[in-house]
Amino acid sequence: MIHVEPLWIDDVGFTVVKVQLPKTNLMVISNDIGYIMCGALDVDLLDDRLSDRQIIAGRAVGVRTIDELLYAPLQKVTKYAEDKYGWYEGMIGKAALLALK
Repeated sequence: MIHVEPLWIDDVGFTVVKVQLPKTNLMVISNDIGYIMCGALDVDLLDDRLSDRQIIAGRAVGVRTIDELLYAPLQKVTKYAEDKYGWYEGMIGKAALLALK
């Protein structure tokens, strides 16, 4: 099952996508600029093979709900997210998203 819903954080709009998969779930919170995602995100692939796309993304691991994703520290972020928006490893997901204003 795929579930999509809007999410507002301090008057900034995002989209939540949850995909139920066998034995796991995929969770993403995004806007037109970037996104944070559960541990399924391969940040190294984005940086190494897709670097020309300048993707703004971060990964949190061990999260099972959208609230956990919002308040978990990001375990890894893309180089472009670091350079352009000041994201860093350990940054809370919600703070990273709000930097995308």
